Amino acid sequence: MISEMSKHSRRLTKKRILIIIFIFLLAVCTVLYKLADRYLIEHVEISNALDTSAASDAAGQASQSVNTGSSGAAYDSESVSSSGNEWNYTSDSKTINIKKITEGSGSDTVTYYVADIVLKDSSELKSAFAKNQFGSNIIEYTSEISEENNAILAINGDYYGFRDDGIVIRNGEIFRDIPARTGLAFYENGTMTTYDETGTTAEELISQGVTQTLSFGPVLVKASSAVTDFGTTEIDTNFGNRSIQNSNPRTGVGVISANHYVFVVVDGRSKGYSKGMTLTEFAQLFESLGCTDAYNLDGGGSSTMYFNGEVINNPLGKNKERGVSDILYIG
Repeated sequence: MISEMSKHSRRLTKKRILIIIFIFLLAVCTVLYKLADRYLIEHVEISNALDTSAASDAAGQASQSVNTGSSGAAYDSESVSSSGNEWNYTSDSKTINIKKITEGSGSDTVTYYVADIVLKDSSELKSAFAKNQFGSNIIEYTSEISEENNAILAINGDYYGFRDDGIVIRNGEIFRDIPARTGLAFYENGTMTTYDETGTTAEELISQGVTQTLSFGPVLVKASSAVTDFGTTEIDTNFGNRSIQNSNPRTGVGVISANHYVFVVVDGRSKGYSKGMTLTEFAQLFESLGCTDAYNLDGGGSSTMYFNGEVINNPLGKNKERGVSDILYIG
């Protein structure tokens, strides 16, 4: 009798163990699925999000004009050149000058790229989404998005797809209106300013002439003065987010005057090549370039500058891009 009770008890114990193991595995699988769903699985909200036909047509027409030398054409005459650590593009509607700058030595070496951009019309400044789709976890390399949109110059954007809030206006279209932080707005008159998303709406911004918004931060320069107190700045509270004020690769955009912009990409996390910049150093750089306003974009492995068909910086010192949600570019 005692032996039978002992066997029954052992069977119950094994059954309980199997149930516990099953519940544990189910819980692990549930967590893994939720993580994958949040950070890996593509969720497309809008396909063919932005009209890219105009960019394609313009590129084809410009190419035809340059190649045939046709007289009377209403398209840009282009000039592209590079020499050492400098790249240039000139046309009837825009000029772009890019310089690679290296400062410091040894472990304090910093390498960064400054693109000085002057446009005749603010419509030359555009945004594009990875795969031309709006949603979450939809990514491509900066160079891929650039090529798909015939970009002359491009930098990675705000990685809007990593979060589900913020005001997202691209090329004059509203894609998201969930105010959350200090954003950046580009206007059709060629100006650029930072603003409090919680104090307005996407519709109001459109009515004021806003064509593009970016939602990342923080603000680097305001009223021609570099911001000096970044405290323990964080962009959001998503899993994996960390404080970003230490030396890191950086991407940012500034404005000097109407239709006169500056794109800056700082390489980093590569000892002896470039350690990156702190937010304070990055802000001071934009101030020194004469910017009245400047704004920090997604950095780290995302920081990429593309020009005339190639990536010209060295992401993480490994010449390897990271997929991003979007780009800011000159077409």
